[in-house]
Amino acid sequence: MLWPPAVCALALVVLPVVGLLVRSDLSRFPSLITSSSSLNALKLSLITAGLSTVACVLLGVPLAVVLARSRARGIRVLRAVVLLPLVLPPVVGGLALLYLLGRKGFLGILVTTLTGEQVPFTTAAVVIAQTFVAMPFLVVSLEGALRGAGDRYERVASTLGARPWTVFRRVTLPLLMPALGSGIVLSFARALGEFGATITFAGSLEGVTRTLPLEVYTQAEVDVDSAVALALLLILVAVAVIALARPRALEGVRS
Repeated sequence: MLWPPAVCALALVVLPVVGLLVRSDLSRFPSLITSSSSLNALKLSLITAGLSTVACVLLGVPLAVVLARSRARGIRVLRAVVLLPLVLPPVVGGLALLYLLGRKGFLGILVTTLTGEQVPFTTAAVVIAQTFVAMPFLVVSLEGALRGAGDRYERVASTLGARPWTVFRRVTLPLLMPALGSGIVLSFARALGEFGATITFAGSLEGVTRTLPLEVYTQAEVDVDSAVALALLLILVAVAVIALARPRALEGVRS
């Protein structure tokens, strides 16, 4: 009974990729993806996605623990706000970042006053935009794992005299490791494919802010074959990341 809808779901994911393969000129594929602009975009995408994933871990892990363990009033509202980037159109997120950190944004004015630099349309803006859209994936994974595991081990450690930092380091973090691996993979893949917030907040400057998704969009206007080849390259990279990293992330669950 489950096979027909399962096959339809699989077809919905697979057939568009097949459409790209059918449309692509495979004989020109190596030359199309090794142009200087393509390689620059790929390099920038991997670097910024890696940096944004690190930022997601540093900021998202504490946030997930607070959301899962806090009993403060209004925590449900806070959770809804944190997950807002999951439902917001990425362009809206980019506009929000632009009016926060842009030349006339209240934080943007502060940054410019203190450093003399502007955040929008820089590589840092790409990392910020990717972190904005990717961090909720990590938070959702970790919060769900913490809620599923409960807090009995942490309470036992506290009653035995362990300090909060020791409880977090020796009890909470080990509980999080399988979900953390999965969340890292999801965050990296989401950052790698980010487009809307990036083009709105960071622009599309070759070698500075033009990531691989933006390069696909740019090439689609001048060379469709190149755009299709780069789209396939982006799919290959994303599949490789998920296929190589996700099984290891789930080892803790299987054991």
